[in-house]
Amino acid sequence: MSTDGSGGAELQDALPSRVAVIGGGRMGAGIAHAFLMAGAEVAVVERDASAASEARDRILSAVEGSVLRGATPPDPARLLVTVTWEALSGAGLAIEAVPEVLDFKREALRRAEDLLPVDAVLATNTSSLSIDALAAGLERPGAFLGLHFFNPVPASALVEIVLGTATATTAAESAERWIRALGKTTVTVRDSPGFASSRLGVLLGLEAIRMVEDGVATPDDIDTAMELGYKHPVGPLRLTDMVGLDVRLDIAEYLARELGPRFEPPELLRQMVAEGMLGRKTGQGFFFWGADGSSIPTAGERPR
Repeated sequence: MSTDGSGGAELQDALPSRVAVIGGGRMGAGIAHAFLMAGAEVAVVERDASAASEARDRILSAVEGSVLRGATPPDPARLLVTVTWEALSGAGLAIEAVPEVLDFKREALRRAEDLLPVDAVLATNTSSLSIDALAAGLERPGAFLGLHFFNPVPASALVEIVLGTATATTAAESAERWIRALGKTTVTVRDSPGFASSRLGVLLGLEAIRMVEDGVATPDDIDTAMELGYKHPVGPLRLTDMVGLDVRLDIAEYLARELGPRFEPPELLRQMVAEGMLGRKTGQGFFFWGADGSSIPTAGERPR
């Protein structure tokens, strides 16, 4: 089901008073920023003091950008970035946003469930891992679902709600109401490898990489063809750089195991990841990336 998030005081009132985010990387910080700007109290839990400091800087930088664009500044007292898991206590919603590794996520989810109120909703921000597999070991799987936010979170209008076999209707309805309060639109899908968005998006990205590998066209020309010819806001190769080539490789390998060889990663993708060319986060992937987030073509040559 899709809903058009239109904001407004009545939607802000629909937010849980406290939202916890586990992991303050690019995605976790973006999720925290979205809820903070909507008026919620937000607690971000990180693994150590250094990671917590970096997470806080990411969130405050995003807040500053929103304020410069005309948004109302949030109350800074509503943001807590900490290494203390007890910060999850009292949260009505907790969102796990740690790296896309099944065991990491399971550990974080089990630890979070132990600290959350019994009526809280627990979510994962996974883009492809099975909700049912992640729910294994949880005592309250009915309160668990997927909330797949898109990168960059502040600019993205979509959140994919992924329902596990055990997900309760009340949890799904609460999640949809909260996402609407962020001014975003939801699509709801059942648990299946890659869900809807990653399954289609990754397949397109892999074929674009194969075209570069085969010398069909440059990354810039391939992206331009999709942006102008098919009205994609971002081409598949620039998007791969933004997501991270290592992340895309992990997802492709998972989907290849689950859905078959059509998701088998191209050798070029494996090579680039092995060489540390991971996209925007390392400064080079299929494009060169500046510190300000801008990208330029790689002089018409595919990366080597």
